[in-house]
Amino acid sequence: MAQPPELSETFVREVDENLRRDQLRDFFKAYGNWMIAGVLIFLAASGGFIWWQQHQVKRSEGQVEQLAQVYKDVGEGDTSKASAQLDQLAKSGSTGVRASALFARAALALQANDTKSAVGIYRSIANDSDFPQAYRDAALIRQTAVEFDQLQPQDVISRLQPLTKAGEPWFGSAGELTALAMLKQGKKQDAGQLFAAIARDGGVPEPIRARSAQVAGSLGVDVGATAQPQAQ
Repeated sequence: MAQPPELSETFVREVDENLRRDQLRDFFKAYGNWMIAGVLIFLAASGGFIWWQQHQVKRSEGQVEQLAQVYKDVGEGDTSKASAQLDQLAKSGSTGVRASALFARAALALQANDTKSAVGIYRSIANDSDFPQAYRDAALIRQTAVEFDQLQPQDVISRLQPLTKAGEPWFGSAGELTALAMLKQGKKQDAGQLFAAIARDGGVPEPIRARSAQVAGSLGVDVGATAQPQAQ
């Protein structure tokens, strides 16, 4: 019986390539339309996403301009449309625009002696995890400042304790409120030490440092001392 020829590596490779080509042809026959549709959907989605991004940028730019106009109108004493405009801008998809609109809306409420609404707005910002922490901390300080006379001193101290540390971005503002709460508790020495610590902190705005140095001195605390109080 004749023996089959020995299968060379070249022959095996050719058969394998032909098999792969046939499989690929059959695959495209079966799924080609689906693949083309998938590519078209992907391209459409990509184009749509790019358009959406550009649209969002243009929309945010327009909202920033609207916000600037509201600020200008309020500065000129025209507040007739400001509240409605700010309420609309507070729904913006831009975090910066939304936060700015809410802060401005709270300021308008305070101007109208509507402290309840202002506190509610500040609280909503402080509790909103979508905002950067700096915005939330600023809102918490503003909320506490507005509520200060209605809060127990220890509540003020406890609420602001995470921010009342040297080197923290809001140390000056939070520290002042905390020190005032200490004074209401009769803790003049602790309050004086905290005012002195604020005055020594180079990261605190100069007006707050100057004011704190003056108050610390009136409480008999040397601003040049190194001892720093601990918020309780």
